[in-house]
Amino acid sequence: MEYENQEVAKAAESLRRKLKSLEDKRLIVRDPALTALYDRLKTLPPGKDRASFGKEVNGLKNELQQLARDSRQPAETKLPPIDVTAPFNMNVAPTDRPKLLPATQGTRHPLMAELSEVLDIFYRMGFDAVESREIDDDYHMFTSLNFPPDHPARDEYDTFMTDDGLIAPAHTSIMQNRVMRRYKKDLEAGQGIRVVIPGRVFRNEDLDARHEHTFYQLEGVYVDEGINAGNLVATIRAWLSNYFGKEVKIKIQPFYFPFTEPSFEFAASCPFCEEKGCNVCSYTGWIELGGCGMIHPNVLKEADIDAKKYSGFAWGFGIDRLVMLKYNIEDVRHFESANLKFLRQFK
Repeated sequence: MEYENQEVAKAAESLRRKLKSLEDKRLIVRDPALTALYDRLKTLPPGKDRASFGKEVNGLKNELQQLARDSRQPAETKLPPIDVTAPFNMNVAPTDRPKLLPATQGTRHPLMAELSEVLDIFYRMGFDAVESREIDDDYHMFTSLNFPPDHPARDEYDTFMTDDGLIAPAHTSIMQNRVMRRYKKDLEAGQGIRVVIPGRVFRNEDLDARHEHTFYQLEGVYVDEGINAGNLVATIRAWLSNYFGKEVKIKIQPFYFPFTEPSFEFAASCPFCEEKGCNVCSYTGWIELGGCGMIHPNVLKEADIDAKKYSGFAWGFGIDRLVMLKYNIEDVRHFESANLKFLRQFK
């Protein structure tokens, strides 16, 4: 693959040579030369040049991953295939044991495949990605997000806790304070904070076709000077239109979250019926996707950011529900069911 940007092209040539000498080819995507390109992307001003550079860097990463897979293929075919999930009885003679499935039959889970696509869209829009945590503390779950002690809104996030007070996060907002502190230097250098945060979250839910106790969520955080709700709506519209492959209208209505002010619920025009009404959108023409709003000044101050100088917005939506909408999947429980008939549709 050829790259127009000379900086990317030079790195590509070097990384291809280095790949040949690596024993574990997968390590190539952690090489400092590739990391440096992503760091360089953050320094470019938003616009066509940044988008083009980001697209080539992501293309290089994908090329290296494919080369690593291709180089391992001959060695893998010489080894006996192993399906670690298959039933196995060590007391049975090897000749009587069931034949294991070849590892080459495995595929990526649809949620992970779609999450990669969503992240790729945000990379091209100039966002970094930081993975969320699967265990946390009360401070990041509530206090840093402007939940006073004994505030009734805490009850809305009914989740799981350990005996020593640790919490299984009910939302990826636990990372807001962390990313704002981590990227504060970029903010003060005039580059702003633009981060998306994917992660798994947990809630004490009654399971049904639209609710699971464990699901994936994507948080978005944008902080800079002069940011307003119009920027929020434009950003959401841009990535949704890109993801669904067609222009999507956005509708927001007032809501309440302790960590944003003002707060909104946002809905998108149904990409299946173009607002005419169908079974996917319950014949309303609109699909509710998540919550959003302008980051509360108290949340900015808790991250040691000057709320008088800077403003920002945040949003959160469920990856599972987004994929359900894209593929017209009627029950969220399919994703965790291990039903091979369902999963093989996404090869």
